[in-house]
Amino acid sequence: MGGKAVHHMKKPPVRQCVGCSAKKDKKELIRIIRTPEAEIVVDFTGKKNGRGAYICNSTDCLNLARKRKSLERSLNVPIPAEVYQELAKEMVQHEDG
Repeated sequence: MGGKAVHHMKKPPVRQCVGCSAKKDKKELIRIIRTPEAEIVVDFTGKKNGRGAYICNSTDCLNLARKRKSLERSLNVPIPAEVYQELAKEMVQHEDG
């Protein structure tokens, strides 16, 4: 065939933040999941089972997602205020290290 060998670099998976709609590497975002038991959980490992939505590690993005109800749409479940408060708390803790 005589064609040149093409070496493909594997692209990192890209996901979209439900808050600001920015597209970023999956590693840069926090995954929030709805478990099969309908719990809303922050998945810092990115490996837990469940329907996932991604968000920047920023309370601004979380507030934006809350205002637009985009997290609720992504996870197909109503999200109580306490869950948003818990998510915000976990984000701040994760930010600090």
